[in-house]
Amino acid sequence: MYNDFDGDLFDLRVQAKKLFKEFNRTEDEETDRRQEIMRQLFKKVGERVWLESNFTCEFGKNITIGNDVYINFGCTLLDCGQITIGDNTLLGPNVSAFSGNHSLDSAERIAGALIPKPITIGNRVWIGGGCTILSGVTIGDDTVIGAGSVVTHDIPSGVLAAGNPCRVLRKITDKDKVGFPV
Repeated sequence: MYNDFDGDLFDLRVQAKKLFKEFNRTEDEETDRRQEIMRQLFKKVGERVWLESNFTCEFGKNITIGNDVYINFGCTLLDCGQITIGDNTLLGPNVSAFSGNHSLDSAERIAGALIPKPITIGNRVWIGGGCTILSGVTIGDDTVIGAGSVVTHDIPSGVLAAGNPCRVLRKITDKDKVGFPV
């Protein structure tokens, strides 16, 4: 738990805003510049990461992104706690991940009490557009989260899950293959 109104945190947020705003002003062809900004902004960023514009985050330094990741337009990652995105993962447009939660007690909340909990998104995951992922959630490898879902608790590997709150609908099986050459 920490004080969300701490002055040092304000400075870190300002630094992150400068970087993500600079990133959002780049052109697609400026791949070297985009990669450099991501290296400055994030804790760790893998190879072949593509981040679309209108990205926002809180600190950036608590975000780890694996290899071969695509993050679509309008993604918001509030990283007061650690956020980890695995390899070969896709985040749809307007996905939000909030790794902190304010105290439920109004006096503590007004005083700035914030409780960070990590968010972990596994490898080969697809998060559909408009999803919200809450603090403390782990999404297992090879899972698909349906568009518009609100993920409030852990989701296991290899499943299709959707809804508000998000729940497992079924396992993903060979019957889900569409014949695309791999």
